Parts: sequence; C-alpha cells; structure tokens
Amino acid sequence: MRTPRLDRDRQQWIFDYLVKETGRVFHWDADGRNFPASVKSHAQISKHVGRIAQRMERVAQEEEAAGHRMTAFELYYKASAQFGAAQHPVLETNDEKRYLHGRCIANYEKVMELSPYPMERVEIPFEGAELQCNFHMLKGRPKAPCVIFIPGCDMTKEMYPDPQVNHALDRGMHLLVMDGPGQGTSNLRGTKLTADNYERSVLAVAQWLQGRKEVDGDKITVFSQSMGSHWGLGVAAMGDPIIKANVGVWASYLDKYYILDTFSPRYKQLFGYLTGAKSEEELDKIVSQMSIEGKEGGITAPTLLTTGEYDARSPVELVYSFYDRIKAPKELWVYEDSYHQTTVFPAQGQRMDCHSMGMDWIVDALAGKYKAGHARKMYLRSGGGGPNGKQGEDQDSMHWWVK
Repeated sequence: MRTPRLDRDRQQWIFDYLVKETGRVFHWDADGRNFPASVKSHAQISKHVGRIAQRMERVAQEEEAAGHRMTAFELYYKASAQFGAAQHPVLETNDEKRYLHGRCIANYEKVMELSPYPMERVEIPFEGAELQCNFHMLKGRPKAPCVIFIPGCDMTKEMYPDPQVNHALDRGMHLLVMDGPGQGTSNLRGTKLTADNYERSVLAVAQWLQGRKEVDGDKITVFSQSMGSHWGLGVAAMGDPIIKANVGVWASYLDKYYILDTFSPRYKQLFGYLTGAKSEEELDKIVSQMSIEGKEGGITAPTLLTTGEYDARSPVELVYSFYDRIKAPKELWVYEDSYHQTTVFPAQGQRMDCHSMGMDWIVDALAGKYKAGHARKMYLRSGGGGPNGKQGEDQDSMHWWVK
C-alpha cells in the first residue's frame, strides 16, 4: 500500500467507479476508452494495460525478426508508451513499478535503434544527480534551434513525440524531451519534485544544450504540456534570457487547489509520490509554494497559452487574469466547450493539432513575428476556424453569447 495516506483516499470508491465507467484514469470528458473493459478499478490498470503492452512488445519483436523494420519501429513505440501508461498508476517504487518502467525504457531503446533520424538518450548533470532525456535530432545533425519539451505529470519522456510524426523535426528544429524531478527515470532514481527544483532543472538542460554543436544556443525554446505548463511558465517567469519562446498548452499554472482538492483524488495521491512527502501536511506545504501567480511580470519571452473553456483544473476567468498580467508578447487560445485537452479536432494519440500549431508558433516567434506589445486573445468556437483565422480575435469580451 502506497504512502502517505491522505484524506482524499476516502474518495477512492468514486474514483474506481469513474475508472470503470469511462475506461480512463483522467480526462474523463474525452471520448473513447483507454483501458479494456476488464479494468473495473484503479488497482487493475497496471496489470491489464501491462498485458496489452507485453503483446505489443512480442509482436514488435516478431516483425523485427521478419525484417519489417518500420512496422517494428512503430510497434516498439506503441509498446513503450503502453508500458509507460501501465506503470503510472503504481504510486510506489516496487518490483511491479520497476518492471513496467523498465520495459518502457527497453522498448524505447529499440525505437532509437530503428529510428530513421538520430536519437540519443542523454544524461544531464543536475544538483548532484543526472536527468535522463531523449534527444531527437534532424537528419545530418545540422546546427539548428532546439525545443525542450516538458511532459505533464502523467507522462514519461518516452510518450512524446510519436516518432513517426515529430512536430519539431518537421519544422527544422531539434527536440529534447526530459524526465524532470519526480518524473519517469528521475523518480525511480530518487530525484523527487520540490516546490521549485523542476524550473532549475530546465535551465540546466538549456545550458547543456548550448554546449551541443548541433544546437543554435541563441534559439532554445520551451514547449510544455499540462502540469508541464506550470514548470515551463515558472522557468519563463525567472526571466532567464536563455529561453527565447515559450508555449504552454493545457493550463496547469494556477493555484494547485483546483487540481489537488477539487478534482480527482488521484492527483493528490500522485503528488504524494512525485514529491516523496511523508505526510499530507508536508505535501500541502510543498504544493502551496508551487505558484507562478504574482510572478508573471518576469516573463519576457514571447508566450503562447492554451486552455479549455471548462477546464476544471484551471478556471477560465483566472486564466484570463493570468494572461492579462503577462507583459511579454503573448497570445491566449481559449477553446469553446473544451476541458483540459485543447484540440480543434479529435486527438489521435500524440498527433494533436495543439502540438503542431504550437510548434508553428515557436517557429514564428524565433523569426521575430511577435514584437513588444503583441497581445492576441482567440476564442475558438466549436465548429469554427482555427487560431490563425479571424474568429474571436481581439474581442474585449470572451463570452459565448458575444457574436
């Protein structure tokens, strides 16, 4: 049984019911099931999803043996991501966790081996430890801009990107995906999340990238997703000039009360594991210091934010206020009738339009498109156009009844 025991553990029964009914551990508002019907409680996820991953791995090995290199490449990635999904609900470092995470890593090693473009697993020194990252490079390894991708708290660095559709490489940029403190390999190594060490780890990664001959050290940017947007914007608020542009999709940078105390009980359980807190009081003290609000004035790099109109983790009126306090060149895309995931069209795995459009925004930012004073709010109506159209642009009122 994982520790610490939390007050919100008393709500496990309703959490298990939602897992059974939706086939999801989170993003209950999205369509479709992620788990087979045999999963009827949170405790079953790792076993039943792990079995699916084992079969994917077996078929990938068979296809590789048959000489079908690209099919094996695709299936090894799917197996790695599935093992990553299976290990995540195990909220303690035990043999099951080590096995599932280990298979996630092992299958990704095959992805790197079979990849049609250069990929490296790198170890970056950070405060007496090392951060394991996946470095995706353009063919020929030319000197080019680089995007640091910060995953969400439910992800490992193996989950993004789908290597068949690498949004950064497709736009002439290298991509580094990190396991920061509390995530993936870092967590299993004992590098736990604190109130502010993730932000420092991103700067350590950026400084390391400046020493790579493949990277244009004047064009290092950040793309962050979900809880990653908290860390990405936290880095931006530090005002370090090393980061030249910042995209934060799926807003998670407001008061942690919303995600930990009003949303699913799993997030408080998860953060107890990510931080290694020994008690609920210790955990509350840590997360109470995880705040960017009031520091927005430190953001100097061009910044794009996206949020869903009804994201329960980030009330939209508070996102508007947060955006208004940013003085750097900025944009905010609010998706009508959307929740945490912000996409114009239904998502297909990690091939989401918010990723491709966000990467386009970074390219434009590096090209100097967003000058001082640039400020653009978009209310993206359901059934309407996208963020580069005219709908909703520069409206003073961002309400659904304003035409």
